[in-house]
Amino acid sequence: MRHITVIILFSIICATLVAGQKVQFEAKDKNVTLPDTPAGRQMTDFLKAFNSGDADLNRRFIAEHFAKTALKQNSLEERAARQKSLFTLTQGLSLRRIEKSEDYAIIVFAQERLDETLMRVNIEVEKDAPHKIVGFGIRRYGLFDPTNGKTPEKRLSEAETLKDIRVYLDKLTTTDQFSGAVLIARNGKPIFTRAYGLANKSFNVPNRIDTKFNLASMNKMFTAVAIAQLAEAGKLSFDDTIIKHLPDYPNKAVAEKVTIHQLLTHTSGLGDFFNEKFEAKKNRLRAVSDYYSLFADDPLLFEPGAKWRYSNAGFIVLGAIIERVSGQKYFDYVREHIYKPAGMTNSDSYETDNIIENLAVGYTEIGLDNRAKPGQMWNNLVILPVKGSPAGGGYSTVEDLLKFDVALRENKLLSKKFTDLILTGKVETVAPDRKYAYGFMADLTNGTRIAGHGGTSPGANTKLDMYLDIGYTVIVLSNYDPRGAERVADRFRGRITRK
Repeated sequence: MRHITVIILFSIICATLVAGQKVQFEAKDKNVTLPDTPAGRQMTDFLKAFNSGDADLNRRFIAEHFAKTALKQNSLEERAARQKSLFTLTQGLSLRRIEKSEDYAIIVFAQERLDETLMRVNIEVEKDAPHKIVGFGIRRYGLFDPTNGKTPEKRLSEAETLKDIRVYLDKLTTTDQFSGAVLIARNGKPIFTRAYGLANKSFNVPNRIDTKFNLASMNKMFTAVAIAQLAEAGKLSFDDTIIKHLPDYPNKAVAEKVTIHQLLTHTSGLGDFFNEKFEAKKNRLRAVSDYYSLFADDPLLFEPGAKWRYSNAGFIVLGAIIERVSGQKYFDYVREHIYKPAGMTNSDSYETDNIIENLAVGYTEIGLDNRAKPGQMWNNLVILPVKGSPAGGGYSTVEDLLKFDVALRENKLLSKKFTDLILTGKVETVAPDRKYAYGFMADLTNGTRIAGHGGTSPGANTKLDMYLDIGYTVIVLSNYDPRGAERVADRFRGRITRK
């Protein structure tokens, strides 16, 4: 939930460093040689510095070899911290192939040492000596098959996939990259369940399958189901504007323009609420209406319906609509109409200043100054709001989320018509083969439909994938910073959906 931008940068945008001397780095394909060009030499030095995992070497690389224009948006220390975090997530990169090579620009594919994921790395340099880096990018690209140098295509069997996941999780936990719980089911029945790491490091309490984890943005699914229940009951329409149900909404101009459909699909133009106001009030945010003052006066980022942009504020407004239309507090409504009929007895938006049994503490490298400090961990309870919201931050277990999945697919929460409605993609997102539905992501991976949601915040990374065509459910909850849960869920996806 919070610091989404910072955490995503750990995974997809990283700045880096150069050492002046020639060095060797691992290249899995011995026939791949980086060219002796200005861009090629910078890529060589980048890979050496990155793979060293040495914070001081990375810092020197950035200071000496990045042009000032490339450092405008981020300080040297922040870029070095991101570099270290990305190394921790990947354990280094091995060169696979060169996609493009020019004197002053180069693009390569490199494989993460921790798994088969390819990273696409591009560097652009100045035309004049010393050819400092003016453009840099790195992003996850896909899986790699070492037998043929291509993205793997053969689908693994269920047994092979589960064995692979078990080995992979052991590798992640051995390097302290994952802490949490994993449940994989077929047709609603668990076929893999295991917990890893500690729920509380101070008292050496291990995570369990029934440990309650912070869900971050996964709560948006519950908010969407609640809205759809009220729509099915004829109490609201997806085309209704905010003002129809919230005539006292603080920003009338916004309320008259934005529809429930746009709030549900992140096309409303509303933004976020993680700002200075949030920092000042986070310990007093307990009711849905408490959040209004954080964003209601902000202008829309774009005209409603013009484009897609993830919006936590939009789901706060949806929570307020649920309260007004149902006559119940948001948290009471979700507890009574979603958790109870699904049998989710270990799920709620707990107030973390109370004593909650079997609750995992989140651990993060994000400090109170909102900066990443690799190698240092903090308890996230002092960073997050004291209670979750319609946008996220509630708690649940892998077992309860399977109950939610089963109840939803068996049409116990909504009719088949409305279940299909909320799970069907509505608008394009920034990711290929992914649309946003109503509070759910709707993916198409190798022809397989997958619906669900993830969550990211300091000390929390979560993923629920419901395989609508082949009956699998993958639930991964982690009390570490991203991307541990996403890695595990994506690894299963990449193997079970191959053609």
